[in-house]
Amino acid sequence: MNKNMKLIIALLVVLVLAGGAYAMLNAPDTRTTGEHIGDAIDNLDEGLDDAGRELKDSTPLERMQDGIEDATDGDAN
Repeated sequence: MNKNMKLIIALLVVLVLAGGAYAMLNAPDTRTTGEHIGDAIDNLDEGLDDAGRELKDSTPLERMQDGIEDATDGDAN
């Protein structure tokens, strides 16, 4: 197998992995209403903003962004 063929295969693998990651992170929220309420109750000790955020539908990427914001208190410095 020559160098160009290895490069093409590597690029295809990277594209497939990137496409899969994109699809996974932007998947719709499939939690039921009961699960939304349960998650909100679990997050009440973190404040009403965090608890209220659990009541809306959000993608896994949005949930990660919320977690990062909570961990840094909105200040990345």
